[in-house]
Amino acid sequence: MLDREQGSTDGAGGELTVPMAWLYAEYIADELLRTGDLMPPTSFEFRAGRDALALTIFLSDTDGELSGIRVVTQLETWLSLTAYDQPWQEWVRERLAELAAGAARSGGPAPDLDLAEEAWRWLQETELLAPDLNAVPGGAPVVGEDDGPKVWTPAWQLGLPLGHLAIHLF
Repeated sequence: MLDREQGSTDGAGGELTVPMAWLYAEYIADELLRTGDLMPPTSFEFRAGRDALALTIFLSDTDGELSGIRVVTQLETWLSLTAYDQPWQEWVRERLAELAAGAARSGGPAPDLDLAEEAWRWLQETELLAPDLNAVPGGAPVVGEDDGPKVWTPAWQLGLPLGHLAIHLF
């Protein structure tokens, strides 16, 4: 049964609005990470990478047309957006604000934006225990994967380089 009280689930005429753009971005991100085989798909690190990549894919689509054919042509754009020296989190905040303003002007439901905002909230608020690369001389990991100092890190700070590496490996 469709809940009429929740505006985000109602489309024009009371129809369910499906967040296809977000779901497609999430699917592309998931496939890139699975192809790279960097983390188990059940790990929080995988989710952080998928959400960071999905946000990058979704928010970089300025035309509103996530086309399957264009995925390969967008890889360079996604690489540049997820690069280490880029202010990715500021870009995400700006793009989400732009999309929210556009949704407010249109007055219609924005289920894609709702899911993107939820992913961003999770990436910011969730912290994952990760190796402290700043504490290791030269930034190189210690011999054993579980050895060495660890630090709580916002999920986006782990997910973004993971997503970037997955694009490289694709």
